[in-house]
Amino acid sequence: MSKRTEFWVLVATILASSMAFIDSTALNVALPIIQAELKMDASQVSWVANGYLLFLSALILVGGSLGDHYGRKRIYMIGIAVFSASSLVCGLAPSVAVLIAARMVQGVGGALMVPGSLALISVMFSGEKRGKAIGTWSTFTTLTSLVAPIVGGVLAGAGLWRAIFFINLPLAVIAIYALINYVPESRDEGGAKRLDFAGALLVTLGLAGVTFGLTEAPNYGFGHPLILVTLVGGIVALIVFVVVEARSDHPMVPLGLFRSSTFSGTNALTFFLYGALTIVPYFLSFNLVQVQGYPPREAGLVLLPLGIILALVSRRMGAIADRIGPRPLLTIGPALAGVGFFLFALPGLTNGPTDYWTTYFPAALFLGLGMGITVAPLTTAVMGAAPASSSGIASGINNAVARTAGVLAIAIVSSIALVRFGGLLDAKVLSMNAPQTIQTQMHEEASKLANATPPQDLPNNMTNVLEEAVKMSYIETFRLISIIGAVMAWLSALLAFLMVGRERKPA
Repeated sequence: MSKRTEFWVLVATILASSMAFIDSTALNVALPIIQAELKMDASQVSWVANGYLLFLSALILVGGSLGDHYGRKRIYMIGIAVFSASSLVCGLAPSVAVLIAARMVQGVGGALMVPGSLALISVMFSGEKRGKAIGTWSTFTTLTSLVAPIVGGVLAGAGLWRAIFFINLPLAVIAIYALINYVPESRDEGGAKRLDFAGALLVTLGLAGVTFGLTEAPNYGFGHPLILVTLVGGIVALIVFVVVEARSDHPMVPLGLFRSSTFSGTNALTFFLYGALTIVPYFLSFNLVQVQGYPPREAGLVLLPLGIILALVSRRMGAIADRIGPRPLLTIGPALAGVGFFLFALPGLTNGPTDYWTTYFPAALFLGLGMGITVAPLTTAVMGAAPASSSGIASGINNAVARTAGVLAIAIVSSIALVRFGGLLDAKVLSMNAPQTIQTQMHEEASKLANATPPQDLPNNMTNVLEEAVKMSYIETFRLISIIGAVMAWLSALLAFLMVGRERKPA
C-alpha cells in the first residue's frame, strides 16, 4: 500500500471517529445548559446520552459484521452518512422528544461507523506499521477529545449548544471524500455468507430491555410491572443470545475469539474502565456548572490536562507495547486512572475556577496519565488477539463492550445517584424543620438532581439554606460516584494483570 493511501486511510478513520468523540465529550459539558433550556428532568437528560449509547452498543456488533460481509468501506460510509444526517436533526431539534429520537438514529449511524475505523486500519496496515497507525489514530482522536469539551463549553456558554452537532457535517464530507477517492474496499472473503439476524435481534432486545429498565426504575420503582418485564426480558434475551451464538454456524459474535485470554481480558478491562470513564465525567459536568459555579467555558477546560497528557503519551505507548507486551501497561495505566477517579471524590464545595489547581487538576492529571498509558496498548492488544479476517467483528466487539459499559454505567449509576441524592436531600430538609409542603416540594424536585430549585416566594434565608442543601447533597452523591469509578478502574487493572498476554498471538 502506498504512503498516499496510508495517509488517506488515517484521515478518513480519524475524522469519522472524531465525530463520535465530539458528540460524547462536548455534549457532556453542554448537558447542564441543555437541561435548563429544554426543562428536562434527570431521566430525560440520561436518555439524551443513553438513547445514542443504547443503539450504538446494541447494533455495533451488527455494524462490524456487515463490514466484514459486504465491504468495510461501504458500511463505514453509510454509517458516516446516517450519523451526520441525524446530527443535523439533533442541532435543529425543537423539543426533548425530537432530540432523543435523533440521538437514537445517531446511535444507528455510529454502530455502522465506529467498528469500521479500526477494522480498516487493521486490514490496511500490517506488522509494526499497524501499531504505529493505531497509535496515530489514538493520538489524533484524543486531540479531538481534548478540544471538543472546550468548544462545547464555549458554544454552550454562548447559548449555541446546537452548533455542537453541526461540527460533524464538514468532518463527514472530508471523510467520505477520502474514502471514495483513495481507500480501497476490503471484506472477509472466507467468512460466513449469511448474517446472524437472530443474534442481532436478541442482543438488541436484551440491551434495550436492561437499559430501559435501569434508567426508568427510579421513576417507576423496581417493583413496577413495566420495569420487571423489561429487566427480566432483557436479561433472558442476553442469555438466549449467548446460547444462540454458541450453536450458530454463522454467529455474529464468534465465541471462539474469547478462548484467547488476551481477547477476553482486554474486553473485561474495557468494560469496567470505560464504564468508569463514562460516569465520572458525565456527573462531573453537572457538579462543575450547577454546584461549583463554573461557567460552561471553564467547565470545558477542567479535563484539558487529561487530553494533553493522553495525546503526548499514547502514541509512544503503542510502540512500547509492541516491544514489551501490553500486560504491564494495561496494569499500570488503569491503576493510575483509578487514582484519578478517587481524587475527584475529595473536593467539597469550592470557590469555583479559582480553586481548580488544588481540587480537580490533580485528578485530571492522574486520569490523563493512566489513560495515556492504556489506550493504544489496549487497542493493539484487542486487534492483535484476533485473526485479521475477523478484524471488523473484533473491533465491533470491543467497541460494543465499551459502549455497553457506558450505557449500563449511566443507567445503573443514575439510579444510584437519584436514590442517594433524594435520600440526602430529604434528610437535610427534614433536619431544618421545614414545613411539610416544602419537604414535599423539595422531594419532588430531587428528580432534577443538582438542578433542583426551592419553591418561590420563600424568605431569602430559607432559599439560601435549601440551595445549600441541594449543593451538598449533590457533592456527596458525586463522591460516591467517583469512588465507584475508582473501584471499577482498579478492577480493570487486576483483570489485565491476570488475563492479558497469557497465550501466543494467533496466526
